[in-house]
Amino acid sequence: MTSIDRIEATDWDGCACPETSGGGRPEDPFTTHRFLASLEDSGSVGAGTGWQPHHLVARDASGIFAVAPLYAKSHSQGEYVFDHGWADGYERAGGRYYPKLQIAVPFTPATGRRFLARPGHETRGRAALIEGAVRLAAENALSSVHVTFCTEAEAEAGREIGLLHRVTQQFHWENRDYPDFETFLATLSSRKRKNIRKERATARAFGGTIRALTGDEIRPDHWDAFWRFYQDTGARKWGMPYLTRDCFDRLHETMRDDMLLVLAERDGRPVAGALNFIGRSRLYGRYWGCIEDHPCLHFELCYYRAIDFAIAQGLDTVEAGAQGVHKLSRGYLPTPTHSLHWIADPGLRAAVDHFLRAEREAVAEEIEVITAYGPFRKTAKDQEEEQQ
Repeated sequence: MTSIDRIEATDWDGCACPETSGGGRPEDPFTTHRFLASLEDSGSVGAGTGWQPHHLVARDASGIFAVAPLYAKSHSQGEYVFDHGWADGYERAGGRYYPKLQIAVPFTPATGRRFLARPGHETRGRAALIEGAVRLAAENALSSVHVTFCTEAEAEAGREIGLLHRVTQQFHWENRDYPDFETFLATLSSRKRKNIRKERATARAFGGTIRALTGDEIRPDHWDAFWRFYQDTGARKWGMPYLTRDCFDRLHETMRDDMLLVLAERDGRPVAGALNFIGRSRLYGRYWGCIEDHPCLHFELCYYRAIDFAIAQGLDTVEAGAQGVHKLSRGYLPTPTHSLHWIADPGLRAAVDHFLRAEREAVAEEIEVITAYGPFRKTAKDQEEEQQ
C-alpha cells in the first residue's frame, strides 16, 4: 500500500495494537495508524523525503491478519542503525545500494514489533510479511531489506530463517517498583546520588518554572514554541528537521493523550522543552530543544522528569533515545537493540555477515563493561567478585 490511509485504521490497529481493543494505551504508540498517518499526511514522509510508503498487508479470506510499516528509501537518514559504510563500499564496487526497503518507524529509534499480526497469527503473519518484503525487493532488483529496532524475539526468528542479525545499544532506565525519585536515588552510589541532586538543583534555579503537560494541558500554541526548539536541534544534528510543522499539529489532534511535553518557561515564555510519547508500559523520550542555554536543564527535562513521570504512572521503562553514554551516570543502563537485514548480492551479504558477527561480540562486551561502571551501589558480593 502506498499510503497508510488506504488501510482502515481498525484493520491496521487490530494488528499493531490489539491490546487496545478493551481500552487503554497501545504498548507501542509509534506503530499505530494515527502516528504513521500523521507522518504521511503532514509530508514528513512521502514524495521528496526519501521515505516512500509501501506498507505490507497480509490477508486471507477472513481479512487482514498482518501488516508492516514498509518504506522505499533513497538514503540512510533518519534510521539510527547506520549502514552508510555498507552503501559506500557496495557502490564503490559498482553496485547500486539505493533504493532499499526499510521496515521501520521513520525517525524513531524505539524498539517495538515490526511484524504486526493479530493475536494467534503471529508466526504465519511474520513469515508472510518477510516473504513479501524479500519478494518485493527481488522483483524490483533492490539491494536489500532492513528491519530496524525490532524485538529480540523477532530478531531470533529472523535469524533462524537466514536473515542477518545486528545488535546495537541504547540506554534505558528501568523502574524497580520505586515509590518515588528519592528511593531510586538511594540505590545509587553516594557520588552519583549527590551529583544528580546537584544537577536538579542547578536546573531548577534557571530563573523560571518547569511544567509537565499531557492531554488537554498541551495547547496548540505550545507547539509553536516547541517547533523553534525542534528546528534548532534538528539543524545542529541532522542539517534539517525531519518532521514538518504540520506534523506536530496532527499529532496534537490525534495523540495528545499519548504525549508528555515538559516545558521550561521563563518570563512568561517557553525557553526549552522535551517531548515524550507514552506507551502502556514505557515512556519514550523523543525530542529536545531550547532557545536559551541553562546549566543542567537538558538533564532535568529529558532524563529526571521522565523518571518522575514513569514512577508516578507505574511505567516499567524509560527509553531515552539513541546513543549517549552520558545517560549512564543518571541511571540509564546499556540495553541491546536489534535489527534484521536481507541483502541480495552474495558478496556484500558475506562481507556484512562477517562484520556483524564481530560487531555483536564487541557490543556485548561493551555493554558488560559499561554496566560494570554503572551508577548503582555495589553489593558486598559485587565488590568481592571485583577483587577476585
